[in-house]
Amino acid sequence: MEILLHNVDLLVVLVLLIVGYSFGRLAEWRHFRSIRRREDEYGDLIIVTSKTPPAMNVPPETTLVLGSAVISVDYFKRFVANLRKIFGGRLGTYESLLDRARREALLRMQEDARFVGATMIFNARFETSSISKGAKQAVGTIEVLAYGTGVIPRA
Repeated sequence: MEILLHNVDLLVVLVLLIVGYSFGRLAEWRHFRSIRRREDEYGDLIIVTSKTPPAMNVPPETTLVLGSAVISVDYFKRFVANLRKIFGGRLGTYESLLDRARREALLRMQEDARFVGATMIFNARFETSSISKGAKQAVGTIEVLAYGTGVIPRA
């Protein structure tokens, strides 16, 4: 009887891993698809890391523009990352998480720039932080903040 209970427990864990993997991949795939579509929409908005804007005949108006994204690690990614820690190597599961968060924050900054009428963002920067920790200080949720100076041309 005890062996049967252990087998049921193992089966439950495997089912949860498969469900977590499936739904996590589906959510990630949808998010990447949304990111690619919106990146095409904002392709004409120039973003540079230079601290000073280019010289213009009429000095532009400038304003702070920003975008923030908070993304949580799904259970399957955390499980795979913990396995990877045992053997060492790249944590590809977290790399895709950071890529999504950075790109989403950048898109939200571009959306903010469009909203205020900016045609260019200069001095663009990123800040990344872990805002919640799981068991044993494992990454649980990350925030990426993208910010820069929006250049609004004057007529």
